[in-house]
This record gives sequence, structure tokens and C-alpha cells, in this order.
Amino acid sequence: MRTRLLPLLIVLLAAVLLALGIPLAGSVAAAQQQRVVVDRIDDTARFAALAQFVTDGPGGPHRTTTDERGETLRSELESYYGVYGIRAGVFYRNGSAMANAPGDWFVPRTGEVRRAFDEALLSRRSHDPRQVWPWQRGWLVVASPVIRDGDVVAVVVTDSPTGQLRSRILRGWLLIGAGEIAAMLLAVGAALRLTGWVLRPVRILDATTHDIATGRLKSRVAVAGGPPELRRLARSFNEMADNVEDVLEQQRAFVADASHQLRNPLAALLLRIELLALELPEDNEEIASVRTEGKRLAQVLDDLLDLALAEHAEADLVLTDIGALAEERVAAWAPAARTKGVRMTGDCPPTTGWADPIALSSALDAVIDNAVKFSPEGGTVEVTVAPDGDSTTVVVTDTGPGLTDEELARVGDRFWRSGRHQNVKGSGLGLSITRALLGAGGGSIDYAHHEPRGLRVTVRVPRHGETGAGVADAAS
Repeated sequence: MRTRLLPLLIVLLAAVLLALGIPLAGSVAAAQQQRVVVDRIDDTARFAALAQFVTDGPGGPHRTTTDERGETLRSELESYYGVYGIRAGVFYRNGSAMANAPGDWFVPRTGEVRRAFDEALLSRRSHDPRQVWPWQRGWLVVASPVIRDGDVVAVVVTDSPTGQLRSRILRGWLLIGAGEIAAMLLAVGAALRLTGWVLRPVRILDATTHDIATGRLKSRVAVAGGPPELRRLARSFNEMADNVEDVLEQQRAFVADASHQLRNPLAALLLRIELLALELPEDNEEIASVRTEGKRLAQVLDDLLDLALAEHAEADLVLTDIGALAEERVAAWAPAARTKGVRMTGDCPPTTGWADPIALSSALDAVIDNAVKFSPEGGTVEVTVAPDGDSTTVVVTDTGPGLTDEELARVGDRFWRSGRHQNVKGSGLGLSITRALLGAGGGSIDYAHHEPRGLRVTVRVPRHGETGAGVADAAS
């Protein structure tokens, strides 16, 4: 969940920073340019004040004054150009130069300088030039009219290079970018802390739910940290888990107590049946049928007690040689298989896994017992151990009648038996006990068809140490 939530927060934060940074960058560029434009306006105003007294051409009524003012104006423009590299000039209405620097610079017929010149002829300062951006090369043109007796007699034009302006804008943008990056890093750090604070109770709740789902009913959520809503959810979850555990405990206790309490009356009943059988003929079919049903009922009670204990027991997981354990069970069941005429083989190389050896042995006994029981004379039962990714598998196959797809969906249910096998000895609880024993240790059992005929049972236990250790710690 964190990997999905963090990108969303980061995208939103980046959008906010960009929404703030882009206008700020534009404002910085505009402010830098406005500063330059104001300086050029001041400069043109000063040159216009000097040019007011030299508007008469040579030979005019104020020739002496004009010559002195003209020299002063030309000297100022040349110094201005030499120091700042800014082209400047005062031009009459017809475009001829009163004074200019450099001397070969005139008002062109077209372009930005011409537009500013024509606009100043209308007795107003030229409009602010277009915004200059760091990637653009060009000049910044400002023009101001020279007014005498209410008439525009000349125009002062400055044409400034934009290199320094673009550099200052770029430096301002770099500072903004550095600030944006720093703010983004701080925001990402805050988002990491925030998502960790919010999602930590969710992760704990998810892990606890998984523990309870896999049989570790003692697991609970630590109600600490996180938003108040999640803390209330954790407390509610713990209350629910307590109630579920109490209900399951009552059910298990009832099954265990009922099976235990029924054993004594059943034992007394079987004893009376045996005493009654002594007074009847030995070949009496009714007494034999009653004796068989009584023994079957005793077996069911024993299996119920085993199932209640299996569901209640906690796994004691250790690193186990699954191959050696399976080979031991194959050797133990080989005599029973030979007695029935069934050939049993085992391929059990050394392979480790995390399991409760006693529980796994009981589970394999139940699976192998079923395989031998339902295999016909001359059939084969094979036991194979192999690693499979994160699990170690024990596969038991037989050549018996197998099960249909519908029966495969129900195999392992309590008291379920195939209608074709009702006459075979059993209570229908063996595979249920096996599933409970394996589930307590993080294992599983699966059923499938075995080609060309028969049943394929796959027992899985965790293979890697961290998985097994985690389960063992949770169970302890």
C-alpha cells in the first residue's frame, strides 16, 4: 500500500511546488527586466534633458550654445557606450542623428528600434519591451521623446544587450530550483514519515490477520501509534479475535469433552455386547454387526478427540530433514503394503524444511495409510520428496480408483467419505486431522488426479529459515 500511496503524494507535492515555482520564476524574470527598464528610462530621461538645448541645427540662432551642448551630449553618449556597452543615440524626427554612440548606429527602417522610435514620436515613452528569457538572445530597446515647447523635436533611443539580464534571471531561477528541490526532499521525507505513521497499524493488522487465518489465534494487534481511527480499529479487531477464539475454544472443548465423556459409556456398552455374545451362537450375524458398529463408533470418538487436539495444538517448528522423515515413514508402512500385495517405493533425498516432526509424521501416516488402503493388490504407492521454490513437497501417489472432480473439491472435509468407499474402514476424519496438523505449522495439503489412475496428494512445508522461524516465533 505504501508503494501505491507514496507516488500519489509525491505527484501531488510536485504539482503544488510547480504551481508555486513557475509563477515565482516568471515574477523573478519580470522583476529583473523591470529593474533594467527603469534604469534605461532614467538614462534616456537624462539624455533627453541634455538634448533639449541642442535641437537647433548648425547655424541656428543658438549656434554657440548648441555646439557646446552637442559636444557634451556626444561625450556623454560615448562614455555611456564605452562603460556599459549600450548603444544610445538622439535622433531628429526625420531619423538623422543629433548624437549617437557608436557613430555608425542609426535608426533602422524596421524592427524593434524603429517601432520604439515611432512610438516616442507620439509624445510618449515607448512601451515596455517584451519579456526576455534566459534562452533568448536579443536587445532591450527603450525610447523617450525630447520635448521643446510642447513639441517632440527628437527621440532618445537606447539599445541594451541582454546577456547580463539573462544571467541574473538564470541565477534567480537556479535559486528557485534549489529551493524547490530542497522543499521536495523535505516533502518526500515528511510523506515517508506520514505514510509510515498511518500505514504501520495497517501492516500490523494485516500480519495479525494472516497469523489468525493460518491458525495462530493468540496473535493480537498492538494498539500503539497511528491515527485514532486505526487505533480504534485495532482495539475492535482484538475484541473480535478474542470473541472468535472463545467461540472456537468452546467448540473444541465441547468436542473434546463429548468424545471423552462418551468413551466410558461406549466402553461399558461394548463390554456388555461381548458378554451377551458369550450366550449366543458364535456365528450370530446380528451380534457381529453390533460389535463392528460399536468399534466404529469408538474409532470416531478417538478421531474426534485427535482432531480437537490437533486444532488446538501449537506447532513446535524446527529445521527438519524432510527426506529422512519421509523415508522413515515409508519403511514403517512397507510391511503393511506387502501384506496387502501393494508395492511401495520412496525417492527421499535429503531436503530440509521447517516442520513439527511429530505433526508431519502423523500427517504422512494418514496420507500413506489412505494410499495403501485404496490401492488394489498389485498396485503401487510412490513417495517423492523434492524442493519446490519456497516449499519442500512430499508427493504421495497411488494407483487406486482415485476421485472425481466433484469428490476432489470435498476431500478433507470432516466426516466426508466417497459413496464408493463407504464399506472401507475409516471415520472420514483422518485427512481433516492431517490438514489441521499441517496448517498449524504453515504447511498445506493438496489433492489432484494421478495419471493414468489414482490419487496424487501433495504435502507442503515451508523451506526457508526466515519463513519457518517467523512461524515458529509467532506460534511460541
